[in-house]
Amino acid sequence: MTPTPTIPSDAELTELRREFHRNPEPGWCEFRTTVRIVEELERLGVDEIHVGPDALDSDERLGVPDDDVLAEWYERAAAETDRTDLLEQLEGGHTGAVAVVRNGEGPTVGLRVDIDALPITESTDDDHRPVAEGFRSTNEGYMHACGHDAHITFGLGVLRTVLESDFEGTFKVFFQPSEELLGGGKAMASGPHIDDVDYLFGAHVGLDVPVGTVVAGLDEALALSRMAVTFEGESAHAGLAPNEGRNAVQAFIAAADNVYGIPRHREGNTRVNVGQLRSDNAANVIADRVTASIEVRGESTELMEYMRDAVRRYVDAAAEMHECTAEIELTGESIRQDCDEELVELVSGTVTDRSDSLSLVRRDALAASEDATYLMQAVSENGGAATYLGIGASNPSGHHTPRFDVDEECLPIGVEVLSASVLQLLS
Repeated sequence: MTPTPTIPSDAELTELRREFHRNPEPGWCEFRTTVRIVEELERLGVDEIHVGPDALDSDERLGVPDDDVLAEWYERAAAETDRTDLLEQLEGGHTGAVAVVRNGEGPTVGLRVDIDALPITESTDDDHRPVAEGFRSTNEGYMHACGHDAHITFGLGVLRTVLESDFEGTFKVFFQPSEELLGGGKAMASGPHIDDVDYLFGAHVGLDVPVGTVVAGLDEALALSRMAVTFEGESAHAGLAPNEGRNAVQAFIAAADNVYGIPRHREGNTRVNVGQLRSDNAANVIADRVTASIEVRGESTELMEYMRDAVRRYVDAAAEMHECTAEIELTGESIRQDCDEELVELVSGTVTDRSDSLSLVRRDALAASEDATYLMQAVSENGGAATYLGIGASNPSGHHTPRFDVDEECLPIGVEVLSASVLQLLS
């Protein structure tokens, strides 16, 4: 029989989730969010808190915004908190935190939750609950449209539950920045706090699963690589002297046409897409610069790498053909790592013990991309086990949409299932 932990009240969890929902921040700009997480950790009495560069490997961050963007969000956070001691550690986009609690000998168990939001303007419809109940995003143009506000709440709620329980061993919570950019998972997995983790849990709310249903292992996350591409040519008058120009648009069009034609692979599914195309040239000017983003996905890490390497070749070839130069910057990446059966079985038992109130789906396909896989892989390669749970939330709208929300009954369910699973390993 798995432990039945004493979890925070529904009202406490709801209040936490709504505060984070009101104040969304995008990847590597989660300054206020990190400060509030640390303040809650301090309130809970957590002695060991690692922040910013001490929480992850800053050299492995991907997709860090320009300095002016970071400065804007930093100043916004500074106006809302007096914790300059914390903000100074986060400056430059060094966001995120790791909380550690130790109590004697025993295994080390980790929980990873993500903390960033999306550049989406939240709905203003009266029947959208954050509007109706007064917790709509206050950062216009950004919102928690994927449930990371609930994930932060899971992390804080489970930590409190473990602290108030009898346990033996070490418990770590990884509050990871920049999941939406797929920029933070590798950095946190490369940091100093994952090497001794024996068991790791991750979790995601929603995914069109009804509240009260728990998926013990979400597998088949597509490996993804996202690249920023810049073509540089030379401008010229399109009517008087087109031959004197080197057309960056023409080079980009050649590259885009060819990357959509990358041969598919016999070993599994692959994806490619081109977006965010921008060229600020008038119609009578040969374009001297084009920027765009390209992303590829694969059913395995190897398939993603096959697509990524092909994109690089095709971009370089198109640039050479049109006498332009091309620069490719990796802005986000994730790998494929499936759940370990040992923890899928443990979580399944936790849910089954509560069969009067919960429904179990043992395994299901995630069919998206997620950089918690870097931490999962690190734990598995060190001889440990990891799983990624789905916590049903009856979301009324799809993820990454202006009307996304969760049924807040998912909050105590997620905290209870995660806490009971963690404490079973630490008992």
